[in-house]
Amino acid sequence: GRGLGHTGGTLDKLEAIPGWRAQLTNEEMFAQMQGPVGAVICAAGSGLAPADKRLYALRDVTGTVEAIPLIASSIMSKKIAEGTESLVLDVKFGTGAFMKDYAQAKELAETMVALGTDSGVKTTALITAMSTPLGLTAGNANEVRESVEVLAGGGPADVVELTVALAREMLQMSGIDADPAEALNDGRAMDTWRAMIRAQDGDPDAPLPTPRETHVVAAERDGVMTRLDAFDVGIAAWRLGAGRARAADPVVHAAGIDLHAKPGDAVRAGDPLFTLNADDGSRFDRALEALAGSFEIGETAPEAAPIVRERITSV
Repeated sequence: GRGLGHTGGTLDKLEAIPGWRAQLTNEEMFAQMQGPVGAVICAAGSGLAPADKRLYALRDVTGTVEAIPLIASSIMSKKIAEGTESLVLDVKFGTGAFMKDYAQAKELAETMVALGTDSGVKTTALITAMSTPLGLTAGNANEVRESVEVLAGGGPADVVELTVALAREMLQMSGIDADPAEALNDGRAMDTWRAMIRAQDGDPDAPLPTPRETHVVAAERDGVMTRLDAFDVGIAAWRLGAGRARAADPVVHAAGIDLHAKPGDAVRAGDPLFTLNADDGSRFDRALEALAGSFEIGETAPEAAPIVRERITSV
């Protein structure tokens, strides 16, 4: 999908890669999946659950966008219509997620797992924390850059942890005895990524967009970062141009935020905390307003919490 408001869209991120194409015909999609590439990320065609768009417009005007049965039905109608045999859902909760409350996220996960199971699709959901940003980037091109670092066997530990957890679920449900961590370490994941990007007319070797303007936010005192709010960071990235207010708006691929510290990290006065990236420097003030209350520097590191909180396999 595409981003709206503070949420990021996978297609917007990948379109930062020169030439990459999101729109594929069904024939192209199947050929790419069944051929030597074996992987595809693309936009949904107009023929996939076409009633969903009409129902969503109806939910909007009737104030039922946040109704869990309707959210679950909207998401799962498209997954089931794809004809998939196994499905792994990453259901986030916290300040940066659509579901702020854990209990709501769990209800949504259980509803979607039940719908999938009843429709003959093996379905699992992982409930994952999203009150702190995942990784060290928020934006488009910079998130692609970070993802490529993960595929190269590096990248932030939390991104690797969640990626491998989701991949292990998929392999287990599909009856494949393999460790995805090994595919990251030995280069197979990177090889498949490059082949997939090329198959969709992208150039995996092309430089990604870089911002015209940057602004660094530095720590004002020594201490430990105790909190970093994912929603505030998302709003700031949106205001820098990384997101859109309306579905028809363009996004600025180079816009976003690079994080230099996360909760638990020690910082000294003057150390960079964030680098703001934009093509228009006039956007910095509004982004800084969003970041003003997004973090705290204290004396004691917060207790580390797991990213994956619960696994839902049946209801």
